[in-house]
Amino acid sequence: MRISLLSLVTLFFACEMQAQSSLEQVSGKLVTAKPGDVVLLDGFLKESFPRISYQKKVQPGPQFIISDDPEYIRIPEAIVLQEEVSPGAVRLYVYNVNGVTVPEKMPRKISAVIKNLGHENMRIRMLKYSSQKPSTNYFQIGKQGLEDYFNSTVKQHVRTVKPGEVIAIDEKLEKQIVNYDELVHGFYEFVVDQPALVSVLQTAPQKSGPKAYPAIDTIIPFSHVNAGRGVFPVANYKITNNDIIDTKNGVSQLVVADGEDDPWIRGTIGPEKEDAKNDGNYGVLYNARLKWKSSDGKGLALITWNARSDNGQWCGGMGLTMALYDQHMQKTVRQYPLKQLITKGAPEAILIEVYKPDPTKEIQEINFTYSPPGASCLPTPLILVPVDL
Repeated sequence: MRISLLSLVTLFFACEMQAQSSLEQVSGKLVTAKPGDVVLLDGFLKESFPRISYQKKVQPGPQFIISDDPEYIRIPEAIVLQEEVSPGAVRLYVYNVNGVTVPEKMPRKISAVIKNLGHENMRIRMLKYSSQKPSTNYFQIGKQGLEDYFNSTVKQHVRTVKPGEVIAIDEKLEKQIVNYDELVHGFYEFVVDQPALVSVLQTAPQKSGPKAYPAIDTIIPFSHVNAGRGVFPVANYKITNNDIIDTKNGVSQLVVADGEDDPWIRGTIGPEKEDAKNDGNYGVLYNARLKWKSSDGKGLALITWNARSDNGQWCGGMGLTMALYDQHMQKTVRQYPLKQLITKGAPEAILIEVYKPDPTKEIQEINFTYSPPGASCLPTPLILVPVDL
C-alpha cells in the first residue's frame, strides 16, 4: 500500500490537533478540580510520559528500622524484629498483622519495646509519633498514619530507662487488642543516648510487652518477603531536577521508588549483619525541590495515579499522603484522594496541587515531601501537566 506525502502530513496534523484537544480537555478538568479530588482523564494516563532527570542525595537522618518481614505473624508468641541501635536518632516503622490461625484464630497484642544495653541510665525522647488503632482497613491506616507523622511535633516527652530495663516504645499499643487479620501500624522518630535493642513482638493481650519480652525465645527468621525488615543507614533523600521544567515542553513525570532508576535501600538484619533490603523504600522520605518556569504563561498541575493497577490482586487500589510547602515554606499535609479511600486505576487521577506562575520570578520551585504509600503497588508516578489558568 502506498501512502502519499500529503496523506502523511495530513495524518500528522490530525494527530497533533487531537493531542492538543485532549490536553486542553485535561487542563480544563484539572483547573476546576480541588486538591485531593479524583479526576477522570480518559485516554490520557500512561507510563510513558517523559521522565524528569534528577539528582538524588542522601540527607542526614536517623537510623531507620522497618518491621514488615513477616508481615503476618503466624506464631502466637514471637519476636519478629530485633535490632541494635547506636546512641542518636532512630526512625521505626512497624507494619505487622496478627496472622495466627493455629491452633485457632485468637486476639493478640503486637508491641514495640526497647532495652537499654548501656551501663548508664538511657533517656529516650520522642520526636515524632504516629500510632493507629489496629484495623483491617490497611489503606486508611497507611494514609492516616503518614498524615499523623507529618503533622507530629512531640515536645518534652522524655523517659528514663535503667541499664538492662525494657520499656514499651508506644504505650498505646500496650492497651490495644489485635484481632485476626488486623494491621498494627506505628511510625515513630526518637532519640536515645545509650546503645539500645529495639524489638517488635507478638504476645497475649493480657501480657505487657516488656514483661513478655524476656520469656519469648522465638525470633522468626526473615524470609525476604513483603517490604522487608532490618536497620538501614538511609532514611531521607533530597530530590532536585537536572533541567528546569518548562511548561512549554509538555507533560513530564517524576518517578521515584521504582526499584530500578531508584534502587531499594540496603541495610542489615540481626547480630550477624545479614543483607537486608527494603522492597519499596517504605518509610523513606523524599524531599523534592523541583525548579520550573512558565515560558507560555501556563501553570502546572501535579497529579498521580495507580499506574500498576493491573499487576495482580494486591494492586487494585492506591492511597497516599504528602506534605506540600508553599513559597514561604508553610506546610500543608493532605491525604490523596481526600474524599474517598483509594483510587483504582486509569482513567482515575488524583489532583495533588495546581501551581500558578509568579510573574515576578523567572524560576520557581515546587516543594513537597513524598513517602511511598503502604499497602500500594509502586511506583506511584508524580506527573506535571501544563494547564491554562
